[in-house]
Amino acid sequence: MKICTRSSARNWDASRCSVSTPMNFSTKVSSEGQPLEDPSAFRCLIGRLIYLTNTRSDITYVVRRFSQYVASPTQAHHQAAFRILRYIKNTPGQGIFLNATSPFTLKAYSDSG
Repeated sequence: MKICTRSSARNWDASRCSVSTPMNFSTKVSSEGQPLEDPSAFRCLIGRLIYLTNTRSDITYVVRRFSQYVASPTQAHHQAAFRILRYIKNTPGQGIFLNATSPFTLKAYSDSG
């Protein structure tokens, strides 16, 4: 099993091409295509993006959609995951900032009846 490292991500430059949406919605997503030789990098990236959806609700739909393909990802899925990264890089103020020392508390109520 390969351990997920950040060394390959350090060499990647997201500023080369900007995108305004996290996914090209006119493209059909399917399980057909050239499978990845090493799907562990894709799995690691999707895992990190799932964690990021806690504060970036704008990417939740797209990340959940591509998380369906972690068992057998293709080159198209990998390219789409990098599109999500380019979107995140170009929209830094879209997330929810959670301050660890904030005096605010969150209360939620639900009517289950």
